Amino acid sequence: MMTRVDPLDSFTADASGDRRPKAVVIGAGLGGLAAAMRLGAKGYAVTVIDKLDVPGGRGSAIWQDGHRFDLGPTIVTVPQLYRDLWAVCGRDFDDDMTLKALDPFYEIRWPDGTKFVAQQDTDKLRAEVAKISPDDVAGFDKFLNDSAKRYWFGFEDLGRRSMHKLWDLVKVLPTFGMLRADRSVYAHAAKRFKNEKLRMAFSFHPLFIGGDPVHVTSMYILVSYLEKEFGVHYAMGGIAEMARKMANVIEDQGGALLMDTEVDRILVNDGKAQGVRLTSGLDMAADVVVSNADAGHTYDRLMADVPKRRWTPAKLKKTRYSMSLFVWYFGTKGTRDMWGDVGHHTILNAPRYTELLDDIFMKGKLADDMSLYVHRPSVTDPSVAPDGDDSFYVLSPVPHLGHGGVDWKTEEPKYKAKMLQVLEDQLLPGLADKISTEVVFTPETFRDRYLSPHGAGFSIEPRILQSAWFRPHNVSEEAKGLYLVGAGTHPGAGVPGVISTAEVLGKLVPDAETVK
Repeated sequence: MMTRVDPLDSFTADASGDRRPKAVVIGAGLGGLAAAMRLGAKGYAVTVIDKLDVPGGRGSAIWQDGHRFDLGPTIVTVPQLYRDLWAVCGRDFDDDMTLKALDPFYEIRWPDGTKFVAQQDTDKLRAEVAKISPDDVAGFDKFLNDSAKRYWFGFEDLGRRSMHKLWDLVKVLPTFGMLRADRSVYAHAAKRFKNEKLRMAFSFHPLFIGGDPVHVTSMYILVSYLEKEFGVHYAMGGIAEMARKMANVIEDQGGALLMDTEVDRILVNDGKAQGVRLTSGLDMAADVVVSNADAGHTYDRLMADVPKRRWTPAKLKKTRYSMSLFVWYFGTKGTRDMWGDVGHHTILNAPRYTELLDDIFMKGKLADDMSLYVHRPSVTDPSVAPDGDDSFYVLSPVPHLGHGGVDWKTEEPKYKAKMLQVLEDQLLPGLADKISTEVVFTPETFRDRYLSPHGAGFSIEPRILQSAWFRPHNVSEEAKGLYLVGAGTHPGAGVPGVISTAEVLGKLVPDAETVK
């Protein structure tokens, strides 16, 4: 739990004696925390403000009846991003966090009993492909090569620098064309694999960042190379523990975190962001304002009274948001030695794939069938549950609230019952009798807890015309001194993308010594 800080103390130089230029970060999600760390390293007196009572945003946790439920991200990929972030602050990431490599990464299961085990060793992965479809091994090798090219261009190049100038986009258009960025992830997988199950296994990854594999640009096949090259890791203590350690760094830098505190608006005078107003009515001045709130919320709600050039209400209304999520967190009693074939991560496929995606993203229909992501961290980290027990989180992609037509107060118990049936039939027999505690998040929870437009799980969907220059920029065009980090800005959602938004921010914000 963060120490409560009086906002007046943190923003009155006479009271605190801190004469450094001031920065306000709206939102203590992972992007906001990473941004605050980088701003602290650049010499700013940073205050992070969040409506929740713990840091982490979507990466926070709930503790209930002896169970810890990690609410959002469950894995760490590209660990060098975090080590670089800590190093900028003069710290050693590995002194604060322990990463445990997961291999295999996850298991994918289909209703007919077929299984695909994703893992780091290329030969073993090739054998998994051959087990399902021997004719697709050559296509797999080509797909991995395709993935590597897109990683080095899309992640290491574009993803780690600002794309707020149109010329930045124009310069890379030939490469986009060469890499067929116009083709979708699913279409690219279909070009390399004949087997429909393998097409799913190598195209579903955009769902982890809120994208429809049938419509999201094929640049996102880079995830396959990213996983294989750098591995998949679990942060012991969960992502919430990493968020807590990030908050500690900020406080050690002389920064402050104001929890249980909500920003009402960004104060803009003469075209420059000059601070924020809290819902309590208190105005807090700042030299730099960074919003880790959803980009849609930032421009539509926090800047409602500011005339806008680009992100007008009309443009925001046309913006496509990611799907939402139905997430069931539950603890089970005396099950640690049960379900021995169920590992840390399991994906249960619905009988349909592209048709289900169409229902979720295009039709906004809550289908009867569902695909599930099952997280069982207790097999890796016993601290998540009492001795002998398990903590689970089971996630199902569902339409966001903007589609309308779903009354979640009515549908929640029905949908949970369907989810329970799928789990008992395909993965966890006897589950109903073992559940000891539970929490359910619906799209309405995402709307209310995270102030996410339409209850979207991952902010703005990463389609090609909503990526790079087309996405809300890290340096706002609506007010000088205003910057954006998090899933809704460049380079996008997913923990590596969110952490990278803060890296981009660090290249845009001037050092504190040059301010004033």
